[in-house]
Amino acid sequence: MPSNNRLFDQVWLLLMLPPLFWASNAIVGRAVAGAVPPVGLAFWRWTLGALLILPFAWRHLGADADVLKRHWAVIGLLALLGIAVFNTLVYLGLNTTSVLNAVMMQTGIPPLIVLMSFLMFRDRVSAVQGLGITLSLAGALTLISKGDLGALVRLDLNPGDLWIFVAVICYAGYTALLRRRPAVHAFSFLFVTFAAGAAMILPFYLVETLGGRPYQVTALALGATVYVALFPSILAYLCFNRLVAVAGPNRAGMCIHLVPVFGTVLAILFLGETLHVFHVAGIALIAVGIVLATRRR
Repeated sequence: MPSNNRLFDQVWLLLMLPPLFWASNAIVGRAVAGAVPPVGLAFWRWTLGALLILPFAWRHLGADADVLKRHWAVIGLLALLGIAVFNTLVYLGLNTTSVLNAVMMQTGIPPLIVLMSFLMFRDRVSAVQGLGITLSLAGALTLISKGDLGALVRLDLNPGDLWIFVAVICYAGYTALLRRRPAVHAFSFLFVTFAAGAAMILPFYLVETLGGRPYQVTALALGATVYVALFPSILAYLCFNRLVAVAGPNRAGMCIHLVPVFGTVLAILFLGETLHVFHVAGIALIAVGIVLATRRR
């Protein structure tokens, strides 16, 4: 193996680690639902993540300061979509939906990235890709309605599934927008987006706290917060952002196909959840949609 072939450039590793960590994030979010407030978990996750990354980012922030200031708008939008909104909505959703639904719905992200790339940058979308996007959205709606499509008409839906669906749309936008990420060091970018995301969550965290759901410092809360700050946050985002840089947003989005694989195994092993027919039907539609939407012209 060539000496300059760094571990952090191995596409296969970059494809595997983010979905594994994100699947485990859903497990943790569901396991502590009710015991740890969702907005509080999101706020302290990113605050701790920013503090942990700061010693590594410190020496790069000075050199990158001018570039970061010039690109404040795109950095703010990335922090909003990929840090503040996505993860907070996932934790909110996991209070009332299953891990299986949450991780399977996230497989709709890759075809939505293709759609977002078209909407933002006018990337061409073929008829086959358009069909793939439609099928994937149909699969997501199958999961949301639990196989009863009449529930969509009656609006008889689980609010947790709707939170997850909105979160999925936001993360697809984040991934497509990463092509506009400024050319700064990975640690600088991670610290700034983590800190900005935490700042955006802060007002909602205060509302949650004053509304009677304070973040209580317990062994469970601390353990969950430290885990999600280290693995689904720092390590997963470092790997995923690098994957987008190496392979491009559309190909990088393919790693999300593995989230339901890891998530299903973990949910059955650790939470005792059950696989249903509507899960299989929904994921089948999404899988076919993914194949069509990510085909090269």
